[in-house]
Amino acid sequence: MAIDLKAVEQLATDQSSLKAAAGLAKPAKWSGVGSSPDGALIWGECAGSGANPYRVMADLRDLGNKCTCPSRKFPCKHVLGLLWLNAEAIVPFAPADTPAWVSDWLGRRRGTSAAKPASTAAPAGEKDVRAARAVEPEVVEDPKDAARREAQSAKRNEETERAILDALDALEQWIGDQLRMGLSGFIDDATARCRRIAARLVDGKAAVLAGRIDELPSRLLALAAGDRPSGAVVELGKLVLLARAFRATPRDAEIRRVVATTETRETVLADPQALRVNAQWEVLAEQVQTRRDGLVSQTTWLLNLAASGPRFAMLLDFFPASAGRRGSVFAPGERFQGELVFYPSQQPLRALLVRRDAAEAMLNSEWPAPDMALGEALTRPLLAEPWIVEIPLLLPRGRIARDDSGGTWWRAADGTATLPVAGNAEGLLAGTELMRTAAIWSGNRLAILAAQSPWGRIGGHD
Repeated sequence: MAIDLKAVEQLATDQSSLKAAAGLAKPAKWSGVGSSPDGALIWGECAGSGANPYRVMADLRDLGNKCTCPSRKFPCKHVLGLLWLNAEAIVPFAPADTPAWVSDWLGRRRGTSAAKPASTAAPAGEKDVRAARAVEPEVVEDPKDAARREAQSAKRNEETERAILDALDALEQWIGDQLRMGLSGFIDDATARCRRIAARLVDGKAAVLAGRIDELPSRLLALAAGDRPSGAVVELGKLVLLARAFRATPRDAEIRRVVATTETRETVLADPQALRVNAQWEVLAEQVQTRRDGLVSQTTWLLNLAASGPRFAMLLDFFPASAGRRGSVFAPGERFQGELVFYPSQQPLRALLVRRDAAEAMLNSEWPAPDMALGEALTRPLLAEPWIVEIPLLLPRGRIARDDSGGTWWRAADGTATLPVAGNAEGLLAGTELMRTAAIWSGNRLAILAAQSPWGRIGGHD
């Protein structure tokens, strides 16, 4: 019986729970870890703030779980941490007799009908495994209970929305304070200041937005010193726009995705309105970034080689930094036929891979031409979502050039456009004509993912 990390991530109620679980996915935090002989049940004791550890247990077949901590979240961070340990095999889950506290939980969960009469009782370990395997009797739901649960759910949603709105009020006040005190002081102390407001947002259930603000100092420091004040103004302005957009439409799934929480994989796959695209794709590049919250983001950029559908797709995954580097299932330059389902958006980009087949031999070697002028490609996404940080672009024919001060630029072959490039483009990328270039525009710099030249494909770091 096994569970993967993606299933653990989907169980988490919010990003803050996932972050807390990553901190608990360490052997030193746990004792008494074990499993039933068939691996269906797992358990362990997690050190908490009190004298006694929390007792944590889970059934891997249906992911039922229990923890003795007082958290109101279900599952709590301790359950997620236990499942994380199992998914990544961080500690061995040795088969053992089921502890009495796990047996008690099973008895309450499955009902007394799952247990045998005392006269024919099996040994403790065997009895608990059989109890776990027992099929739960069909229960007819009481309409009053269903109505009560719906009312409780509506109340929780209302409380969550109010908490987010309060956190956004605090954010706008914080932004005003930074502007009043001066951008120079903000840039010098950005890490500490951003961390404080990010913690407030996490408490206010705006965990995704908190992660964005936590990464803001690194984005500013990546700019030249003279560009940082204007970069800070743009970043803070986008945060204000996002906060006000949430207030206007707090139930909008697209806005909630960048403020509070992302829909689960199952929700997106089950959405009949979600855009599905079956096309030929090329893997442009993979970006792996260790975040300040202890998670690693793994972003895979895909280029749609067909004539219709979104030109780019972004596959995004998270895993704990403590788990080490993950191997990728894609290779840059690889081509495949596959079906993707996109998260609902005015500008569909983030997607899930539903099916992946081998590439067909008849795939064209050249990338498609840009489907809009460069100016429109830079501005259209901002008209729909003015708070976005990155815009994928397919650039026309051009070259990489350097100015007298050593700055690197992409210049269109017809001389109509010039854009600054992040870092130093070297090797083949800087030494030949680029027929097509796929890049990410961050508002002030291009990060080149890959390009096509008369000599073939060139990676962004070649």
